[in-house]
Amino acid sequence: MDDIERMKKLIQEIEKHNYNYYVLDNPTISDLEYDKLYYSLVDLEKETGIILPYSPTQRVGDTVSEGFVKKKHEINLYSLNKVRDFKELKEWTEEMKKDADETDFALEYKFDGLQIVLEYNNGLFVCATTRGNGIIGEDVSLQVKTIKSVPLQINFKKRLIVQGEGMMTNKNFLLYNRFATEKLKNPRNAAAGAIRNLDPKETAKRNLDYFCYSILLCEGKTFYSQCEMHDFLIENGFQTGNYFKICKDADEIVEHIKEVDKIKNNLDVMIDGMVIKINKVIPREKIGWTAKFPKWALAYKFEAQEASTLLKNVEWQVGRSGRVSPIANLQPVELAGATIQRATLNNIDDIKRKNLYENARVFIRRSNEVIPEVMGLAEKYSDSKEITIPAVCPSCGEKLVQKGPLLFCENHLNCRDQVVDRLSHFASRDAFNIDGLSDKTCQMLYDKLNVRHLSDIFYLNKSDFLSLDKFKDKKAENLINSIEKSKNIELYRMLYAFGIPEVGVKTAKDLAKFFKDFESIKVAKFEDIIKIEDIGEVIAKNIVDYFKDEYNKREIKRLFDCGIHVNNGASNEKIKILDGLTFVITGTLSKPRSYFEELVESFGGNVLSSVSKKTDFVLFGDNAGSKLDKAKELQIKIINEKEFNEMLK
Repeated sequence: MDDIERMKKLIQEIEKHNYNYYVLDNPTISDLEYDKLYYSLVDLEKETGIILPYSPTQRVGDTVSEGFVKKKHEINLYSLNKVRDFKELKEWTEEMKKDADETDFALEYKFDGLQIVLEYNNGLFVCATTRGNGIIGEDVSLQVKTIKSVPLQINFKKRLIVQGEGMMTNKNFLLYNRFATEKLKNPRNAAAGAIRNLDPKETAKRNLDYFCYSILLCEGKTFYSQCEMHDFLIENGFQTGNYFKICKDADEIVEHIKEVDKIKNNLDVMIDGMVIKINKVIPREKIGWTAKFPKWALAYKFEAQEASTLLKNVEWQVGRSGRVSPIANLQPVELAGATIQRATLNNIDDIKRKNLYENARVFIRRSNEVIPEVMGLAEKYSDSKEITIPAVCPSCGEKLVQKGPLLFCENHLNCRDQVVDRLSHFASRDAFNIDGLSDKTCQMLYDKLNVRHLSDIFYLNKSDFLSLDKFKDKKAENLINSIEKSKNIELYRMLYAFGIPEVGVKTAKDLAKFFKDFESIKVAKFEDIIKIEDIGEVIAKNIVDYFKDEYNKREIKRLFDCGIHVNNGASNEKIKILDGLTFVITGTLSKPRSYFEELVESFGGNVLSSVSKKTDFVLFGDNAGSKLDKAKELQIKIINEKEFNEMLK
């Protein structure tokens, strides 16, 4: 295939996806895949020096929807040139500094929503227009007037035209989906769909926001910097996104971009990069524009967190509580620096709500380095098939019981996957911490030694382990010693080891701290447990029910009969040092975070997961991110590891 044919094929593919996204509001590929197609065309045009007249690289915007009245923009809208790495970014800043007399740079979020232009006259809202193709857009005034963050009246009394982004915050997106019969795919598509809905009442239901970042026309007023424009927008009641930095050079820009990259998934709005502009306005005229974008501004795009791939099939897995959960097996895809082959599906309702099928293309998203989640259907094929909900347990074959959207296997003692998972959890580091009792060994305990109860572990002897594959004298001896050592256990670790539904390490610690000893927890009433901060009604009921259960009572007695000794954390002198103080730990320290959490708690302090006005200290290490920024904003005391150690002296 020659270069011209390759170009034509790429253009055809890109235009198809443009139509799906902007006209049908039904994207079938991710941003990452779209960018690959687009930049393949850009690179090919650079290599050959040939640009076909209908190439999408020459288009400022995209197709105008037919459902709205068309409106010509008074000021043509431009795209932003994009870079894919810091090397390109630094080259651009060096070029700008030469042409702009050593200017500084303004750095802002690149919002991932629907671009909208607002017009005001005599201090009053006049109209709102979508970007459209950059020359002609759609009049969406009635829809935009439903957005509460769009001011209908401003202080400035002459003509004003501003540019910004219609957005749906993550919080409002989750709230909407909680009660909606037809769930939304993601906040970006939700905003675009709301603005393009001909009925403003439907737009209003999505509770959109508007973030303003540019002034296109301001009658009778001259601005000398982006900083002045930003201040003017805030003074006139526009929301700007709470992020605006002035940077002197590329190194400073890169440093700030890296900081935002770490926290972007915790923001309430979707951003897909950062926008860098020459701060001073006068040099912009000298540097100028291309037909498509201003030369004095640039967008740095983050590595995509979302992609689309084939959902091959759904596998159902049994956990230690008996819950049977669906896992999506995917065609491998590169996403955020990792090869993704499996992703989370929450429950039966989740599958139905997202309209998922086997052998169909789906969107997946990866956030904060955790297992990816399937977000929704991208494209269904002729041979796609419905996901079958199992009637029997995939591990033991027992009939499953459905409770709401969840499936459970109630064969607790003879379902292999359940028992093995419970044994592994019981022996894990945060529980009894039995070194050498791996998942594989737990499987052999079930298969070869008929272990069915957690307490069975403490009644095994050396000859039992010697009967297992690859166990010789030394290995068996070490495991027996590890089991014996684990019998002396802290209260919270034993509570966590039991695997009470919804009781993680933090809740176990809260229980231990509140009740002080195991006997008090065993007989605790619901109304007593609910008094503990962060423990709600569901968890409190789970705890009460666990200790009322006859099987659990027998197991606990058997554990104590074999010599378990619980360290109730009896008070001593050092506990008073941090008594009543709350800490948040962030960044990379000299030892694992769990070490410092346990240290704080052993001296009587509390460890919180997020910074708030209730926080007394933030202990920070290298690469501390948004929690450190929040602490500074709230004027909370921040300390490094050396200062923390001094406190303990």
